Amino acid sequence: MSPPMLLAGRVALVTGAARGIGRVTALVLAEEGADVAVADVLGEVEAVAAEVRARGRRAAVAVFDIADDEAVREGVLRLSEALGSPGILVNNAGIVANVASVARMTAAAWHRELGVNLSGAFHMIQATIGDMVASRWGRIINVSSIGGTGGLHHQAAYAASKAGLLGLTKTVALEHGRHGVTCNAVLPGLIATETVRAMPAEFREAAASTTPVRRLGEPVEVAHLIAFLASERAGFINGAEIPIDGGLRLNTLSLASRREVRDAGGTP
Repeated sequence: MSPPMLLAGRVALVTGAARGIGRVTALVLAEEGADVAVADVLGEVEAVAAEVRARGRRAAVAVFDIADDEAVREGVLRLSEALGSPGILVNNAGIVANVASVARMTAAAWHRELGVNLSGAFHMIQATIGDMVASRWGRIINVSSIGGTGGLHHQAAYAASKAGLLGLTKTVALEHGRHGVTCNAVLPGLIATETVRAMPAEFREAAASTTPVRRLGEPVEVAHLIAFLASERAGFINGAEIPIDGGLRLNTLSLASRREVRDAGGTP
């Protein structure tokens, strides 16, 4: 006998659903019984909706920029009219293309990254929280990053935006837990998305070597964590920051320190 589906009868909305963690999350939520609304700035998100339907669930699509609050309101309205108000919101959309030192990062690049990664999640929560409160049930999962718990060389905007998501998560948890709505953050380490797999092999191998499990994470592993947090089983988890990084955060040794440990006969 198959185990019961975690999300039967629920409606979920996933942003950044065209690729990577967002796409896989949309499919896992469908496999767990949810009807899934998918949103992205990329038109290829239509193909993800087709994959959801192939799993026997209803799907709806909207293409909009989550940094634009008016576009968010209009997009969420269209999706809600198609599937019903989402009780599950996965704020996954994000950009990470802004690479520059603090001294050289342009103001436009800084504002764009915060606009998508942080303000976008805020816009999505504002557009959906009212119906969750009215129904006395909701699950909001924000996809932050291990990078949000510390600095990242040449990625100040990304680190700041992902750190900001943690503060937003806790505030929503405080304000709406009494309404049956929980809000949690997942913090992936380096995950083998299409973008990461396209990186030079030496970079991926170096990242894996500093992770205790000695490999990169898989998008489906993040998706299953999100599906659990979206379920009834996670009803008493609220305002949590959950790392999913293979233990990478535990490795605080610098490369120089690793060499010193190795020379001393230890195993870094």
